[in-house]
Amino acid sequence: MGKPSVKGPSGSNQWSSISMREDNERALQHDWLSSLPDDVLLSIIERLDVADATRTSILSRRWKQIPTMLSKILIEVGSTDNEQKRTCDVARANATVLGATRCLLESRSASPYTIHRLCMQFFLGDGSIKIAKSVAKTVARHKVCFAEFTILTEVESKRCSRGYMIVYGRQLKLFMMNCPNAFACLARLKLENLTLGGTDFRRIFILCKQLEFLRLDNCDQGFRSLLAVVHPRLRELEIVGCEFERVDLLCLPELTTLTFSYWNSLHDPLSFGYVPLLHTMSISNTALSWHKMLKLSEFLGKATVSNLHLGFESEKIWVKPEDPRELSQVFNKLRLVNLAAISAECDLTWTLFVLQGAPSLEELCIRVCDCLCIRDEEERTKLAYSEERKDAGAKWKPSVFKHRKLSVLRIFGFQSEVKFVDYIRTVMKAAVNLTDIYLHEKPACEEKCEYSRQRGDRFPKSRKHKIWVRNSLDMHKSPLLKLHFRF
Repeated sequence: MGKPSVKGPSGSNQWSSISMREDNERALQHDWLSSLPDDVLLSIIERLDVADATRTSILSRRWKQIPTMLSKILIEVGSTDNEQKRTCDVARANATVLGATRCLLESRSASPYTIHRLCMQFFLGDGSIKIAKSVAKTVARHKVCFAEFTILTEVESKRCSRGYMIVYGRQLKLFMMNCPNAFACLARLKLENLTLGGTDFRRIFILCKQLEFLRLDNCDQGFRSLLAVVHPRLRELEIVGCEFERVDLLCLPELTTLTFSYWNSLHDPLSFGYVPLLHTMSISNTALSWHKMLKLSEFLGKATVSNLHLGFESEKIWVKPEDPRELSQVFNKLRLVNLAAISAECDLTWTLFVLQGAPSLEELCIRVCDCLCIRDEEERTKLAYSEERKDAGAKWKPSVFKHRKLSVLRIFGFQSEVKFVDYIRTVMKAAVNLTDIYLHEKPACEEKCEYSRQRGDRFPKSRKHKIWVRNSLDMHKSPLLKLHFRF
């Protein structure tokens, strides 16, 4: 019987282990990461948050210079500590942002490198002026190509009373007076929860000469006020939850995209002046019983868009179906239409006025939703929600017509019901070159309301159910038309 073997590396393994140790020692002696070219190293560092990017400066003499070479800098509330944006102390949060700003900006005074994108997010109030002045100093050295401010308020929109909005408006006015140069370089600006004076918005437009994007969230100039917008470079405008009586887009030669949601006006909430490049428009509203039915031919004026989104928030339909001859001016360039959050109780026939009035339409998207924000009848009456059917004012009997450009029909919230099947068959009959129909399951209700559970889901999931839908639509008569089911 032979001797038991002794556990341990063989001779060849011993030499292999020694070789590996020597390779590791040589690797430690040579910092491969630091030997990367500047542009590659910067690309790596710019993917870190501001705190980690700053900490890299302690690694070596070469790394010490990295923060002064960054071309993209994002400094925002909450990115340098673990507290949530809205729950942290404003003074403390802004002090942290100010520290990061000074570390990354003021240390660049002798740096030849340009900041191509600087994004700042901070609270209005304590310390915000110092933050802006630090940015202004950097801008004065011609070292910033593109700058963005997101100016938050301590109280969020849902809890922000009129008193808070007036206070925040005064703070912003003081902010602008102390830091006009910081606004002069802004390409993007986001404001929220502000009530400003009659000329303050005009002052913003004048100060922000480079402005390309503006978002106003829960802002106004007092009850039933008018907002006139004139700017030579503004390309995107978002007005969300603001209580302006009307917004006049007077002269915006570069405007391409408009988002407008919620209005508290008895009249048309928007007017369009000189907006020759406007092509994408999203308009949404939770219409109350007294809201005016808008005629798109009058409402849009001379604006001709190619991408139109209309949202109804499962409430009253607030657009009035019109004769295609009336819509020819505003719909002649329309390529994509999205009619969103249509109440499940609505008939869909009224939507055909869009198809009939837009001869160049290529894709039509219908989104049906049965989730209401407020279901209590007493509360709905108190808040003046409509007690009629949601489509009571949107009756439409389409004439026989042929559409030659529509190729895609999408229906979100499809159910195996007569109204859906009849609607699709009507579109199939009119759109002679239709190639694809996409049927999507209804979106999940985020609040998981009882009403949605009671309705159930009649989306065709089984093979037998899908065949029934295909037969109901007479798909065999259109061999080139494809029907897609999307869960």
